[in-house]
Amino acid sequence: MRLLLNGIIKFLCGFLLVSLLVFLPAGTLEYPGGWLFCALLFVPVLIMGAVLYIKAPALLEKRLDVKEKQTAQKGVVALSGIGFIAGFVISALDFRFGWSHVPAWLTVVASVLFIVSYALYAEVMRENAYLSRTVKVEEGQRVVSTGLYGIVRHPMYSATILMFMMIPLILGSLWGLIVFLLYPALMCVRAVNEEKLLTAELEGYEEYKEKVKYRLIPFVW
Repeated sequence: MRLLLNGIIKFLCGFLLVSLLVFLPAGTLEYPGGWLFCALLFVPVLIMGAVLYIKAPALLEKRLDVKEKQTAQKGVVALSGIGFIAGFVISALDFRFGWSHVPAWLTVVASVLFIVSYALYAEVMRENAYLSRTVKVEEGQRVVSTGLYGIVRHPMYSATILMFMMIPLILGSLWGLIVFLLYPALMCVRAVNEEKLLTAELEGYEEYKEKVKYRLIPFVW
């Protein structure tokens, strides 16, 4: 019941926060991109949370833990939060004042890719029972090298980068896209920092790095 209550509270707080960041700067509730984004974000979150609560409550508890312990990672999380807020506000203001225009076909493509990124994210969670929102090594943890982890070393970050890059296009803002470009850079810093910890503390990770050459994007980096 504690886990269920925690999940419900965080879901409602997340919905309230995103709604304020989207509709308040837009100055209206008649914001089609805002409602589309809320549906694309929170319906899958609700479904995924329910599945985890039933099938893997321990993993759900890890995903609800956002208290980062490493100083470098705290900085990344803080900057990500600032960029997250700024990206939503700029996108909503863009809609309000008509600074840019995103064609309907591009919004559709972005919506599809957003759902694809969610599916990739879910697959990563299925493959890795040690997946956490904080950077740490747990007792008994082993290296996962199959599935998406056989393609890139940080598939969760790859999925979230794709997800975040689609958000401003769904909201109908090219200016918001510029702000959200901060996120991939921060994930690169986070991945490098995380690998230092994993190499030092997780047995077999050095060999895994030799086997899987790319961190986030196949054949690129």
